[in-house]
Amino acid sequence: MPDRLTIITTRTGDDGSTSLADGSRVPKTHPRVNALGDVDELNSQLGLLLAQIAEMPHNEHLKTLGKILQPVQHALFDIGSELAIPGYTQLKPEQLAHLDANAEALNGKLPSLKEFILPGGSVLSAQAHVVRSVCRRAERSVLAMHQAELSEGDPDKLLAQRYLNRFSDLMFIVARTINQALGEPDVFWNKNS
Repeated sequence: MPDRLTIITTRTGDDGSTSLADGSRVPKTHPRVNALGDVDELNSQLGLLLAQIAEMPHNEHLKTLGKILQPVQHALFDIGSELAIPGYTQLKPEQLAHLDANAEALNGKLPSLKEFILPGGSVLSAQAHVVRSVCRRAERSVLAMHQAELSEGDPDKLLAQRYLNRFSDLMFIVARTINQALGEPDVFWNKNS
């Protein structure tokens, strides 16, 4: 494989524009670039959570969560490639099915909720909630991009949006699963405090 990213500092973005992967240039404030940035931040926050989970190799429940979440990093990169190349599709329905199956399996092992919970309980669970909230922002950015480009009716383009919606749901479940694996209780919202 040839070196693809040997020159990192190009200075071509000094004017406030950036290149998409198809060679076109757009302002850095373009909805597509905003969506790319939010998905990139989401992937970085997920990477931090996965690194934290890897530091606890003796907890089998956490190790299982790492195996569930690792493919998501690749799917988020697939979404990034779609955002970087207008009209390109990379994400597959099977990747969405991976989220759905694991959300159902993990949620089935958790006690039902009667109250809202706050991010916390453990540092790992709080980081999972950070991933969840950044995912919600990325979802809004992708939706705004689709609306700006009038492509909301194309089901292939909506797969990324659906993926992000389901991933944020999975991360809520993951946050609770982490607390359960660590023996930490969820932090319930006390609306009268």
